[in-house]
Amino acid sequence: MRIDFTSRKRVILAAVVLLVLADVALGVYSWRSASAPPPEKVFTQQSLQLKLLRADNDRAQKIRADIPKNLKAYDQFEHSLFPASSGYSSVTSELDAVARKSGVQLEGKSFKEADVEKRALTEVAVEATVSGDYKNVIEFLNGLQRSGSYQIDSLNLASENVNKGPSGIIKVAVHFRTYFRSNA
Repeated sequence: MRIDFTSRKRVILAAVVLLVLADVALGVYSWRSASAPPPEKVFTQQSLQLKLLRADNDRAQKIRADIPKNLKAYDQFEHSLFPASSGYSSVTSELDAVARKSGVQLEGKSFKEADVEKRALTEVAVEATVSGDYKNVIEFLNGLQRSGSYQIDSLNLASENVNKGPSGIIKVAVHFRTYFRSNA
């Protein structure tokens, strides 16, 4: 009888251990199921992601289709630039014309050039000092911007001796860039 009681005790203990393990396994499964988003939410998220990917793909296809048009526009822009052989005289005469038209005095033009890598272009940084009344200086800057050949980088109020000139005159140092196409 003693053997039967010991073996029964072991069987009951094994059954209790199995039930506890099964309970733990079901608890883990239940916890994972509760923390997972519902299928509707997953479907909505995946639908949104699909729409975004399709929009990206459509945009990439549009960019690819626009490449020839953009290359043509780039070539037109490049051909509209001053040639390097006559660029400095063209820039000087255009700046003088804009200054004359706006009624300002243009002083101290200086040029600094740098080649643009992998392009047949030369970037020319121009620094000049403009003096005149406020309205005329603004007209000069607008004239530069309207020409389309220049990119204004910065403006600095230049120092002017108070006793030296008439009142109402301002002096502005203008830093801008232009580009020349190479002769090649």
